Amino acid sequence: MDDHPLFRSGVAQLISSQPDFEVVGEAATCDDGVALAESLGPDLVIMDMHMGEGSGLDALRRIKEAELNTEVIMLTVSDAETDFLRAVRAGAKGYLLKGSEPEEILTKLRLAARGESVFTEPLMNLLLGAMRDGAPKPAPDADCLTTREKQILQLIAAGKSNKHIARDLNISDGTVKVHVKNLLRKLNLQSRLEAAVWALTP
Repeated sequence: MDDHPLFRSGVAQLISSQPDFEVVGEAATCDDGVALAESLGPDLVIMDMHMGEGSGLDALRRIKEAELNTEVIMLTVSDAETDFLRAVRAGAKGYLLKGSEPEEILTKLRLAARGESVFTEPLMNLLLGAMRDGAPKPAPDADCLTTREKQILQLIAAGKSNKHIARDLNISDGTVKVHVKNLLRKLNLQSRLEAAVWALTP
């Protein structure tokens, strides 16, 4: 999802040239992109942060609110701290910069397809710093969480998607979503990535 035709076409060609990827749709606007995501249900959606006719952040939120089994990767020129943190807190699975090498983008997309969170390295360090400085932390033993929520938190920290967590614990995707929402609320966190960083931060 990108409002620059040449860049959008180039990314689509790069991805479709790989035997393990298939491009199922392209969109130039947020509305079209969200509609395509809802109708096609892709594993990954790649979108720009800022588009002429709308905000990629708004589109990201709409996709997450629709509870699609779709992960969103932001691919943008913006390395601004505010953009990055807002995207993470809205539920982005990854945040990559358009200046990245094609091989790096493909590698990150493959990791995302396996359920891992993917970020340009300097931005990941920024997130870790922001979490250490400002995130509220519950008691070290996380007494506010149930045993199942603790299990799911550890699997989130290991980079597992809801689908993989459901398979590992032999429960439904819907049950996993409920547990994730509950543990985020109890820990006063906004996204799965924040939960993962919180769990991994000493």
